Amino acid sequence: MISSGGLFDIEKQKQDIASLERQSSAPEFWSNPQEAREVMSRLNTLKRTVQLWEKLGKELADAGALRELALQEKDESIIAETEHTVEKINSEITDLEIATKLSGEFDSLNAIVSIHAGAGGTESCDWAEMLLRLYTRWAEKKGFRATITDILPGEEAGIKSVTFLIEGEYCYGLLQSELGVHRLVRISPFDANKRRHTSFASVDVIPEIDESIEIKIEEKDLRIDTYRASGHGGQHVNKTDSAVRITHLPTGTVIACQNERSQFKNREMAMKLLKAQLFELEREKKRQAVEKHYDEKGAIAWGSQIRSYVFMPYQLVKDHRTAKEIPQVDLVMDGEINPFISAYLNWKLEKKSNVK
Repeated sequence: MISSGGLFDIEKQKQDIASLERQSSAPEFWSNPQEAREVMSRLNTLKRTVQLWEKLGKELADAGALRELALQEKDESIIAETEHTVEKINSEITDLEIATKLSGEFDSLNAIVSIHAGAGGTESCDWAEMLLRLYTRWAEKKGFRATITDILPGEEAGIKSVTFLIEGEYCYGLLQSELGVHRLVRISPFDANKRRHTSFASVDVIPEIDESIEIKIEEKDLRIDTYRASGHGGQHVNKTDSAVRITHLPTGTVIACQNERSQFKNREMAMKLLKAQLFELEREKKRQAVEKHYDEKGAIAWGSQIRSYVFMPYQLVKDHRTAKEIPQVDLVMDGEINPFISAYLNWKLEKKSNVK
């Protein structure tokens, strides 16, 4: 079994699981739905963490036994295999370390991500599309599913805005680190004089709420428009008015969906996204934390960025909140953002403890 050296006390976690299970089985448990959801979220987090920890312990023990045998037999191929297994375990340990920091009520939910091009014209539209690829590559490597629900192409290149759903364990908790303005510095491929340009794009992340959370929406408060889809998605989406745009009149919230052939399915997805957005707006009203969701995102321009991606005159990706730096820009652009996620979660926990 792996030693729980400092990461967390596994026996303590098992005791906490037993205590929370007793609490959740009480007759009056669901009398306070919000508190109950928080308890269940914590319980599920603990169970997943302990299960993964025990799985890694078994894999490490098996790899150790296999390596001893391979050394005795001087079998280089099996030695190489065990080294690969250890690398895989180390990668999963990194995921485990991140998971132990995710205990928020909505951390375990899927994430709805929106990217908007900011100051910089065509350059920013291209940058927004680069960020879309970054997050879809990250999702692919994690074994998550990314589905574009709405996209607005740029006039010359790239995209002006895009909304997509990422489905997988703890998507929202992990991707909270990405909320804010992202800055790009590079030699512009659109500049004939090969000058250096600075571009901006904003990333917004909200949880996809589950069925247990009730959001009341009156039909009279909605304006629903249909139109012919455009952009990504293939030629079939352009033949009929299958795309749906829903405007929630009291708040002015607008949600569009065009990824399905069926108008009904697009409407269904748009309603799901609208509910999530309205729920997030309500959470914002109630949130008393020092840094609020949209304050943290800021304006999509100079001075408000959370992270900079520098391609020229040197290569560096730097998170301005945590000071985490990675010199391999291409690696980050291919979806390798876990070090930034981990650093952000540490930074967030430290801020929370300082507030207390």
